[in-house]
Amino acid sequence: MGSRNDILDTYIYENSSLLEQLESIILDAETINTLSQDNINEIFRIMHTIKGSSAMMEFETLASVAHRLEDMFFIIRENSMSVVADENKPEFFNMLFNAVDYFRKELEKIENEQPLDTDIDDLMNSINSLIDKISNKDSNESTETEETTSEEAVETTAKAYEENPDYPYEVLVFYDEGCGMENLRSLMVVSSIGDFCNESDFLFKPQDIEDDPSTADKIIENGFLLMFKNSEDREKAIPIIRTAGSVKSYQANDYEAPQKETEKKVEQVAENVEVKVETVKQEAVNNAPVKTTSSQAGTSSQSSSQHQKESLISVHQSKLDQLSALVGEIVITEAMVTGSPDLKGIENLNNFAKSARQLRKLTDELQDISMSLRMVPIATCFQKMNRIVRDMSKKLNKRVKLNIIGEDIEVDKTIVDNIGDPIMHMIRNAMDHGIEITEEERTSKGKNPVGEIILSAQDTGSEVIIEIRDDGYGVDDEAVLNKAIKNGLASPDVEYSHKEILNFLLMPGFSTNTEVTEFSGRGVGMDVVKRSVEELGGTVTITSQRGKGMTTTMKIPLTMAIMDGMEVSVGETIFTIPIQNIRQNFKVSPSDILHDTVSGEIIKIMDNFYPIIRTKELYSLPSGVDEIEDGILMWLESGDTSYCLLVDELMGEHQVVVKPLPAYVNSFDIKSCGIIGCSILGDGNISIILDAGNLSNAVFRK
Repeated sequence: MGSRNDILDTYIYENSSLLEQLESIILDAETINTLSQDNINEIFRIMHTIKGSSAMMEFETLASVAHRLEDMFFIIRENSMSVVADENKPEFFNMLFNAVDYFRKELEKIENEQPLDTDIDDLMNSINSLIDKISNKDSNESTETEETTSEEAVETTAKAYEENPDYPYEVLVFYDEGCGMENLRSLMVVSSIGDFCNESDFLFKPQDIEDDPSTADKIIENGFLLMFKNSEDREKAIPIIRTAGSVKSYQANDYEAPQKETEKKVEQVAENVEVKVETVKQEAVNNAPVKTTSSQAGTSSQSSSQHQKESLISVHQSKLDQLSALVGEIVITEAMVTGSPDLKGIENLNNFAKSARQLRKLTDELQDISMSLRMVPIATCFQKMNRIVRDMSKKLNKRVKLNIIGEDIEVDKTIVDNIGDPIMHMIRNAMDHGIEITEEERTSKGKNPVGEIILSAQDTGSEVIIEIRDDGYGVDDEAVLNKAIKNGLASPDVEYSHKEILNFLLMPGFSTNTEVTEFSGRGVGMDVVKRSVEELGGTVTITSQRGKGMTTTMKIPLTMAIMDGMEVSVGETIFTIPIQNIRQNFKVSPSDILHDTVSGEIIKIMDNFYPIIRTKELYSLPSGVDEIEDGILMWLESGDTSYCLLVDELMGEHQVVVKPLPAYVNSFDIKSCGIIGCSILGDGNISIILDAGNLSNAVFRK
């Protein structure tokens, strides 16, 4: 069972990668309304690979759809994109996108161990309809087949008839070069034929295909031969053979004629696109699946990509998680050893100190490498947004272009996996709410008739800043405020600032749409963005200018496993504060403190006033400084929130391993109190990691 799961994981991973590649090709092709010959060849190879791997895994519906698409692109490849008339191209591209969606949904079902959809008639009819149109366009092409059967094949089939004269109706099957497991593929064909044909009415050679793997080599050399007593059974078998995985060609041989001359000839059967005749054999070799042997990957056009693929290795994410956890333990243990109190009072520690420095250097390098293994380009997430913009542009009848900036920036794999939904919500919001409905409306405002959405990423060293910016309506403050008052989120007697009004958009259940549409109006979206980003340790802010557009900014840490932090003490308790949230540390005197009836203690810094939070009082700690001049104020900033935190003393900056809090602690909603995790110090003590954003929220709620 374990090995099958590994094969299934590989199948899902490889086909998901192929679908991403396919979707990217189609998106680019649709913008120029054609496919290049290289892209046609690439799509043919992708479909060929999906067909073969799906057939091997016995996912018959996926193999059938891929096989039919492969047939279609076989015609296009032989005759160029000109066979697809301009009036058929919208239908052609829509069908390809529908096929990609179908494959993705089925892969998701396979991953979740759900039954596959057996009703593929609509998609197959769509493909067949296009094939018919293309075939009509290509009606002048000759449909005659070439009699290029090798003398060896003729001799093999003739000899088989001499040995079994009661079985004069034969079919000789050839598989694609390098497809692998030819004996098992043949066994699947035999099994399917056995459903309607008695065992005594047909034979096959080689016979021991189930138990003898060496029969695969014989099939590669001489083909797989099926022999039938009557022509009716053979005619029923041909459709099964034709749709079997990785079948390159087949030959139907009839030895019933009495003349010896006809016994030496082979009638090759072909049904337009359905059969790949001998002329296709060389093309099938040149366009073999990605999984080729070294001898097959010798052409100059494939060599560079082949070498690149061979230099990569797929590793399950759980193994990377285990490695990161293990490296974190090593970092903690190293700090325990070098900072052990048992070393105090021992003389001549020069050699130990030298070895400790070398150990620290090696553990730092190991830590950096283990983290780099988890870093992937954010492009894998960004590129998916092209499809969303494309689909919504057609359904909403809006012309919109998506510009992507900074897609090469690398972030933690966990973040890439979880940031997709928030970005998708904001892109959909920009398409539905932001961009004007008509081009005339945009033109009247002096704007480009084509709307623009900019999706950008910027690496600041400790975090990645993602922005989704549109040039549409912008936020209507009055409409948002009225809806907030109606929902009981705001008071009609209070005057709210522009920033406060924008914050209403991030509250649960808030939507300015008066009607429920396919894309919005259900009260789900913006609050999901805020919650998802906060779960990643990030923040979300919104800015808008009426008539100019809206910008959503997400600040997310590059990695969630290890962070740079400042260790501080409050009495006997040690806290760690992320370096990225610290703006300044300083000591003050009581005369610098102002008292406000609403905010309590505040301090003036650079012509602005900031509230002061006493850590001892916030967490009701038994010890710690009470006089403000005895402690240190830390000026912290998170998103739009800025304040000063009073601590006893600074203990130094360290790279800490973030440990998640136990489940039973999280059940008390401890994150809302400004605590996001903990870290183990070199002396074995635990340091509580504070979240600068939620820390201020906890105070203001009180």
